[in-house]
Amino acid sequence: MGKLKGKGLKPRLRSLPPRVVPRDIDVPGEGAARRSKDWLNTARWQRLRERVLLRDGYICQQTGIALIGSYPAPNSAVVDHKVPHRGDPDLFWDEDNLQSVAKSWHDGMKQSMEKRGLA
Repeated sequence: MGKLKGKGLKPRLRSLPPRVVPRDIDVPGEGAARRSKDWLNTARWQRLRERVLLRDGYICQQTGIALIGSYPAPNSAVVDHKVPHRGDPDLFWDEDNLQSVAKSWHDGMKQSMEKRGLA
C-alpha cells in the first residue's frame, strides 16, 4: 500500500461550536428570566411576600382555603403574580399584581392556565 499524500485531500470533519456558554454571556431571551429568579432570593421579595400574605389574611384568593401548611404541603402559601411579569420589574414588584394562593392551586390550575396562554 502506498503512502497517502496531503495534496488535494479535504478535511472530513468540520469544527463544532462550543457546547458550554460562559455565564457572563446572556442567552437571548433568558436574561430577564434569570434576573427575575434572582429577585425571589432577596430580602425585598421576602418583605413584599409577607405583606401580601398578611393583606390577604393567609387565605387563598382563588379557593378560599386557609394557607396554614408548611412547604411542600398543598395548603402552603404561594405569592403569585396575577399578570405574568415575564421579567418586567414594574410588574414583578407591583403589590397590586400579587395574590396569596395555595400551592396546590398554583402548581395545578395556574400552571395549566399559563401553558394554554390564559394567564
